[in-house]
Amino acid sequence: MSKNLDYDKIEKTAKQKKTVQDSIVYVLLTIWALVVLFPFYWMLLTSVKSYSAYNSEYVPKLFTLSPTLQNYADAFTTVPLARYFANTLIFTVITTAIMLVVTVLAAFAFARLEFKGKNLLFTLFLSLMMIPGELVVITNYVTITNMDLRNTFAGLILPSVTSVFYIYLLKENFEQIPDELYYAAKVDGTSDFRYLRRVMIPICKPTLITVTILKVIECWNSYVWPRLITDDETYFLVSNGIQEIRENGFGRENIPAMMAAVVVISVPLIVLFLIFHKKIMEGVARGGTKG
Repeated sequence: MSKNLDYDKIEKTAKQKKTVQDSIVYVLLTIWALVVLFPFYWMLLTSVKSYSAYNSEYVPKLFTLSPTLQNYADAFTTVPLARYFANTLIFTVITTAIMLVVTVLAAFAFARLEFKGKNLLFTLFLSLMMIPGELVVITNYVTITNMDLRNTFAGLILPSVTSVFYIYLLKENFEQIPDELYYAAKVDGTSDFRYLRRVMIPICKPTLITVTILKVIECWNSYVWPRLITDDETYFLVSNGIQEIRENGFGRENIPAMMAAVVVISVPLIVLFLIFHKKIMEGVARGGTKG
């Protein structure tokens, strides 16, 4: 009887300890979530405040009793925000599509094909990840300028159509597919391209979705390269378009409208991530698991 009481006491103590630990974790996560989400809340709140209400606040308020959508109308009518959206959409779609083709073919070659010097070539390929991005930007700028492709979509797109990291991620994923499937397909007379299209791509679909989403986010947020290679407003993307809005005085004078423009630009990525965040985590996990 005494042993049972001791066991119950130990179990009760363990449960209490776990409850306290879980409570501490949830409190810390809540604080972290508030810190991370507060800038987004402040951006959204400012975007629905009127210009006069915002300027009359000597102490910023955490709420508003008279929200307005006029700032969103001003963001589209005062600056060509719709054109920036269209440019970004064209840049994102074409760049992502070309990148997927290049990345899938390169990853398949390194994962399944046998050719002389493959391992050495892949090692050298991975070493490119050690090169600082600033050096690549300078080299790309000189190349694109010499090709007379500044202020063109081709100049914007070409330097972004490949990624060493995505090739590595897909290669690791492709190598998880049993070799027996490949050998059986070759015995049946299946070409490498047909095997890639009918077997490897469907199996590795989560990773491909992950790569696609990450590339879309990367293109949408691209700033340094578009800012460097374009000085014609006709080719501005949303990132350097917003910078242009700030520099021409509109954003400095009308902060609520500036925030409205930023909200409009941010919403597509936020929605995309919320819809596919599980796919992203699944794809990264599959790409990093051997066996």
